[in-house]
Amino acid sequence: MNETIIKTLSLAVVLAPLAGALVAGLFCRVIPRWLAAGAAIAGVGVAFAASWLIFQEIRAAQSFLHQLPVMRLAEGATIPASSFNIPIYTWMTSGSYAFGVGFLLDSLTVTMMLVVTFVSLMVHIYTIGYMKDDPGYNRFFSYISLFTFSMLMLVMANNFMQLFFGWEAVGLVSYLLIGFWYTRPTAIHANLKAFLVNRVGDFGFLLGIGLVLAHFGSLDYAAVFQKAPELGSATINLWGDAEWSLMTVVCVCLFIGAMGKSAQAPLHVWLPDSMEGPTPISALIHAATMVTAGIFMVSRMSPLFELSTTALSFVMIIGAITALFMGFLGIVQNDIKRVIAYSTLSQLGYMTVALGASAYSIAIFHLMTHAFFKALLFLAAGSVIIGLRHDQDMRRMGGLRKYMPITWITCLIGSLALIGAPFFSGFYSKDSIIEAVALAKIPGAGFAYFAVLAGVFVTAFYSFRLYFLVFHGKERFGRSEDRGQRTEDGKHDEHHGLAAGQKPHESPWVVTAPLILLAIPSIFIGYFTLEPFVVYGLGYFNGVIFVDGAAHGVMGEFTDHFKGALAMGLHAFVGAPFWLALAGVFCAWFLYLKRPGLPAAIQRRFPLLHALLENKYFADKFYETVFAGGARLLGRGLWRGVDVALIDSLAVNGAARLAGWGAALLRRLQTGYVYHYAFTMIIGLAALIGLWVSLPLLSGMEAREWWWRWIYSLRAG
Repeated sequence: MNETIIKTLSLAVVLAPLAGALVAGLFCRVIPRWLAAGAAIAGVGVAFAASWLIFQEIRAAQSFLHQLPVMRLAEGATIPASSFNIPIYTWMTSGSYAFGVGFLLDSLTVTMMLVVTFVSLMVHIYTIGYMKDDPGYNRFFSYISLFTFSMLMLVMANNFMQLFFGWEAVGLVSYLLIGFWYTRPTAIHANLKAFLVNRVGDFGFLLGIGLVLAHFGSLDYAAVFQKAPELGSATINLWGDAEWSLMTVVCVCLFIGAMGKSAQAPLHVWLPDSMEGPTPISALIHAATMVTAGIFMVSRMSPLFELSTTALSFVMIIGAITALFMGFLGIVQNDIKRVIAYSTLSQLGYMTVALGASAYSIAIFHLMTHAFFKALLFLAAGSVIIGLRHDQDMRRMGGLRKYMPITWITCLIGSLALIGAPFFSGFYSKDSIIEAVALAKIPGAGFAYFAVLAGVFVTAFYSFRLYFLVFHGKERFGRSEDRGQRTEDGKHDEHHGLAAGQKPHESPWVVTAPLILLAIPSIFIGYFTLEPFVVYGLGYFNGVIFVDGAAHGVMGEFTDHFKGALAMGLHAFVGAPFWLALAGVFCAWFLYLKRPGLPAAIQRRFPLLHALLENKYFADKFYETVFAGGARLLGRGLWRGVDVALIDSLAVNGAARLAGWGAALLRRLQTGYVYHYAFTMIIGLAALIGLWVSLPLLSGMEAREWWWRWIYSLRAG
């Protein structure tokens, strides 16, 4: 397949979803629902098909992938990577530099393309059933197709400018999607919060891109990565006399952008609140697209991050904090979508820890497997919400297994994959991360290993807490006055929750079909893709992801211990992660099925701990008080001190008062009497003569000499 065909396919990948978004959006008020949905689904379907063809071309070029099993390559051996760097057009020229738009198609890009388009296609199909009664049906399809286009532009970029365009575009469209139900105050608050928090991260991201342009002289990936080793020891002066490593500053700034987009602590606060959007958006944004953009970006920038151990250590510690402490918050949530949202935060922390350990391929591996089972869990939660007439409180569920069998079994599959049950896809990627962190030697690796290992128990506990509360135990649905869904004014909401005597039912096929299709890779894809992703030297990411084997040799050691997917699955039964996960499942069963009154007793026994978790470590309150409150206080001070006191009172009104005072004084001199004016002239003449006489005295000259010189000067003039 030649480069012209590849270019055509790559254009189809990004333009087909954009075309679907334009059809559904520009004509949303005039075209029927089936046409809007059909255009959007067709666009994403074309993108997925074209992505698959590009993947086949790249895979065919990497012929060594067909020679499995493959032993580790000898040190120093290289295998040329198959990639296509395709320029599209020049967007702008400034001086001698041209800002271009182009596509970099390699194994990393095409993996993201397949994940994004497949999950997006499932979400599009699911949306037909989930949003069928919503008046914004056509508008919603336009938004999700536009979101898919933005994410594809991000992952396919071959330069920092286009990367930033896609980065900001997904942020903008996520703002529209989170606040899709714009009549809800909570939705408006959530989308504004997401927008502002992401702008904080994007400010650091933009600083990093600016430093790249200033010191590398280019924004093109190939040029920057080629020049990076030359600047590995370069320093810059930020303030004072201290010299900072250029690579450390650049990488930390870029990672701050990833912290905002991938919701790493302390910029995580926007993601749980974004559950105010429709459930398909939760699956799309929080499974395979927006929140994984930061993970992809750091993996793409591996040639830069490998030159700074400090930056890698920073990445690992931030990821470890997120993985463990965000998991704790999932334990106390009662909203079914928020439990899964905190699970997303924790799993993103796992991916970030892998990045810090220089196990970039394992981070991408977990990104891929997580996309399938997390999208499955979100869509299964949406199916439950449909069955219960949009009631999301798990305390009003229970016993749904016999009413919603497809939703039940697919949710169980997703939960098993999430906790890392042996032979499920999540097991291979999650255990690979734990093993890689155990082998890491950089500062912070010890804490990170403890965090990811403890997180196994926490993940199993909150995952099966959700599973048992929703699908097992006593039936608690059926609205009553003491436990029905209530509106903000305290009145009963007749549109949420089942009425007394009503029973839930399984969702229609357009909802359950995507669940089944996502459940299949959630079980099998980890087993079949483990070796290409994690075995060092296999070559799938050769020339795409760079690892300094001498300084950060985690992947080489991992390969030395690797015995195959089957052996890894069998060995898991004697490993600590398996028993920790099993303990988490048992604790969830005991507390929420065997002794359902015990959690309330524990809550009463430890009120301070519960308050800490219930208030999300008071992070929101801190931001609202310090940053939002501080901004309001500063604004109020500037308004009163500068606007009112300085500009209005002193500059504007002060000038007017000064003119008034001067005019009042002049009015007193303008009396209209001739003798007053004559008297004023005499006084002025006397003052002038007095000045002339006093001048020579002030200069030490005699009056006569001064007068003679003055007269002489007049005659000479």
